[in-house]
Amino acid sequence: MPFQIIRNDITKVKADAIVNTANPNVAVGSGVDSAIYKAAGKERLLAERKKVGLLLPGEVGITPAFDLDAKYIIHVSGPWWTDGTKGEASVLRTCYDKALDLAYKNKCKSIAFPVLATGTYGFPKELGIQIAVDSFTSFLEEHDMEITLVVFGDESVRISGEIVDEVSSYIDDNYVEKALADEYKSDSFSRTVIHANRMMDCMRVSSAFKPEDDEAEIEEDFEDDMVLSAPMETPAEKEESLDDVLKEIYTDSFEKHLQKIINKKGLKNSEVYAAANISKQYFSKLLKGQVKPSKGKMLALAVGLRLNLDETVDFLRIAGYALSPISQTDAVVEYFIEHEDYNVLKIDIVLFDYGLDPLSNG
Repeated sequence: MPFQIIRNDITKVKADAIVNTANPNVAVGSGVDSAIYKAAGKERLLAERKKVGLLLPGEVGITPAFDLDAKYIIHVSGPWWTDGTKGEASVLRTCYDKALDLAYKNKCKSIAFPVLATGTYGFPKELGIQIAVDSFTSFLEEHDMEITLVVFGDESVRISGEIVDEVSSYIDDNYVEKALADEYKSDSFSRTVIHANRMMDCMRVSSAFKPEDDEAEIEEDFEDDMVLSAPMETPAEKEESLDDVLKEIYTDSFEKHLQKIINKKGLKNSEVYAAANISKQYFSKLLKGQVKPSKGKMLALAVGLRLNLDETVDFLRIAGYALSPISQTDAVVEYFIEHEDYNVLKIDIVLFDYGLDPLSNG
């Protein structure tokens, strides 16, 4: 997958480029900056950093990575958050964009970022993550690169901010609603069964007081009014199962159906696979009918295609999948679809906060 989020020490991550939240001045800062200098080799790295010079907020520079398991360190000077009216968001977006562009120009195939500016620099977490997601998505529409967002081991689990609380509230409300609906359904079914049983009892009692030759007529009338069980399938009806039908639909028309939706939505292929966090190569195979996507990939595609909930249900059915009322992952995806927030990178970050696997693993 083009994007992933992991919990690790960024100095131990293998990538062509490691992004460092640098001190604007030629000096070793605290936190991640200090850890990177120590792991790379402080004296040699500091000598290279001097060549870069002063980095104002929004500026980036590149040096060798020395003892790190990387080729380069990209030094990023992030903005401090004040009140959001000083162009902080724009500067932070510039940091991400310039770091990615610099990595691309240096022929990097992979890059690892810490979460920029949401710690010491004071950015609201949800805004900081949204800026990162927007930058990564735009870049991946035009370029092939593996982007890893690295959460340091002792950082707070909730890196996506208040959105996790909003998703939790949505899931809890939906759980109660579905539970009540299921209970009502169950009670309704129970009342139907009780009513049917009482009718059967009444008929048995009635038949005990009627002549034997009337019994067949009573049973016939009862069968006309109530269906107590589904009719038996004939051998011919059993030959083609629902599974077979779905497989047939998939092999014959899934790729055509996918392309038709893309065209109908007026989307570019690159917009779909970038928002779905699916590689260009895998997406190409999907359009050629060479692979069958997992449920996670189907959910990712539904988001990338900007489908509503009803369309998502129909789309999943084509490949033989369905939304599960007991799946937290499905519930998280439903939240984003209901709120028309169509980006799997962001969904995967929230799933990470929940301790769940990303969609690409599902």
